[in-house]
Amino acid sequence: MLAPVIPHLSIAIDTGGTFTDCVYRNRGRIEVLKLPSTPDDPSRAILEAVRRVCELVPARRVEVRHGTTVATNALLERKGARVAFVTTAGFEDTLAIARQARPNLYDWNQHRPAPITSLTFGVPERIAPDGSVLLAPSKSALANLRGAINDSEAESIAVSLLFSFANSAHEQAVAEALASLRLPISLSHQILPEFREYERGSTVALNAYLAPRMQSYIRALERGLEKRSAALSIMQSSGGILSAASAAREPVRTILSGPAGGVIGALSVARIAGIDRILTFDMGGTSTDVALLDANREPPTTSEGQVEGLPVSIPMLDIHTAGAGGGSLAWMDSAGALHAGPQSAGADPGPACYGRGERATVTDANLVLGRLHPDYFLGGAMRLDEARAHKALSAIPHRSFASLEHFAEGIIRVANARMESALRRVSVERGFDPRTFTLLAFGGAGPLHACALAESLGIRRVLIPAAPGALSALGILDADLRREFSRTVMLAPASPQISEVFPALEAEARAAFASESARPILKRSADLRYHGQGYELRIDWSADAFSRFHKLHEQTYGYSDAARSVEIVTLRVQAIARSPKPHVPQAKKGSESCAPFIAQSHRAMSGNTHRIFENGRWRKAALYDRAQLAPGNRLTGPAVIAELSATTYLPTGWEASIDAQSNLILTPNARSRQ
Repeated sequence: MLAPVIPHLSIAIDTGGTFTDCVYRNRGRIEVLKLPSTPDDPSRAILEAVRRVCELVPARRVEVRHGTTVATNALLERKGARVAFVTTAGFEDTLAIARQARPNLYDWNQHRPAPITSLTFGVPERIAPDGSVLLAPSKSALANLRGAINDSEAESIAVSLLFSFANSAHEQAVAEALASLRLPISLSHQILPEFREYERGSTVALNAYLAPRMQSYIRALERGLEKRSAALSIMQSSGGILSAASAAREPVRTILSGPAGGVIGALSVARIAGIDRILTFDMGGTSTDVALLDANREPPTTSEGQVEGLPVSIPMLDIHTAGAGGGSLAWMDSAGALHAGPQSAGADPGPACYGRGERATVTDANLVLGRLHPDYFLGGAMRLDEARAHKALSAIPHRSFASLEHFAEGIIRVANARMESALRRVSVERGFDPRTFTLLAFGGAGPLHACALAESLGIRRVLIPAAPGALSALGILDADLRREFSRTVMLAPASPQISEVFPALEAEARAAFASESARPILKRSADLRYHGQGYELRIDWSADAFSRFHKLHEQTYGYSDAARSVEIVTLRVQAIARSPKPHVPQAKKGSESCAPFIAQSHRAMSGNTHRIFENGRWRKAALYDRAQLAPGNRLTGPAVIAELSATTYLPTGWEASIDAQSNLILTPNARSRQ
């Protein structure tokens, strides 16, 4: 019998390093589809997922929302375009000089990342800081520039002229002169109209570096989706949805596309569960992303992000990334020290236990320890190869460990240490006590490591959402249309220009959203600092903005000075068009007691028990099918809870309960707390 055709179907797809996660709603129910990623061409897995979903749920109109790693991978692998960087004459070495800050002052072996391009061109022109024209570019200078770039075999052009945020006329003149070359042109006054020449130049150069590849990828994806009459939009780093055309034009906005979806999904889960303060822990196949959130506020963004040591100053969610994931490779260095990552097995060949890889990973260690069950991975759709995992771990010299299982525990501890450091970076190092937060763990591997990290940080509550391995895709599905518009102004608090710049930014926001047929909610903010300081704090704009600035300065840096003059550096307008949010029904509450739910074949073999290696010895553990757990059920560790998108490990000393939204709530038991 054919399924009835529905009016509209939204599909969210998050491409990860190992799996491509697809989430859609079918008559109010969340459905999840996981496919192996196709790193050689990510669109193959995406189009296959769309094909399967559209055959299951026919619709007259299909919308595909995509969290992409294309821009990220092109940057990490240095496989972008050949960029011609155009700047004011005399400033051609801006990207090469960069910043002279040294993270480790006395480290003689520090190496800064190479500039994204060494192909630079100077234009004789000059704009003053106040926007007045000191020297206009001549027609002959622009003609010479066009000829030089044409001869350089550049594939993309980045234009970042001095003080173009105050007056963009010269950048526009350069763009007009170079239009005949028919190359993608990125202009700094459109992408980042803010001060700090190096950061602005780096951001626009990265945009140009990524543009040809991203444009080609999006065009190919749109051609494939045309067969389904499906429209495409892209998740951006700031946590909002962007049209495919805008993403192709400004791909630098998509560098944290996938992790941003996880933050939005986590925020939605926390709000529905009534939890205010959360630390998000998103552990996937190649990396772990963490963030600190207040569910009563919009997620914080930053304009001081870096990728591979290069500044990316467009607004992005304040996410910290660590090079540890389920696919992180275990290895010994020449001194005999054990490491886990940052190198990863990725999707191809993947962990050894997936059947193609040869090298041991964190996932293989979890399997050897019994924290993954070979028959219940991906809901039983994929069987893990235990023998291959043992062989891969045995290939690494581990004579200093009592057994292979002790060695596997060592791998897990090393990976956990890297992820704990990331969580401390966004909490303790910013003046927040992690013990007052709930750890919200998701991603394909997050629920396996959540309790150990919570113990290390003194956290007393862990939340594992429904379908944790697909939460990033779910966040993309529910994300709002979101853009930020900014302008550096350098004004005193009482300046009349404030009342001119904010309305201009708001008009720009409305015009941008008109092309999306959306009416945005507008929110004003400003970057403030004490006069003479080098960096700013972002404050929501209101009558008490300056008093709140002093309080935030005290919290962030340990001191404030209400008598000191404050400088308004950059004015910002955030525009948000809300997406309709579905009603989340509460499940019926069941009894507290529940027996382990496992397949009959396994029950016959093992008598309702499973074994895990924990704290140096093997223990009996319960094995649960999460799909059969109901709100009100309570479990005690040690236990393994299997489901389609992830596996949760509940260690000895921990308890789990199921809340009304079918979240797993993990807490240490009374004896453990003592």
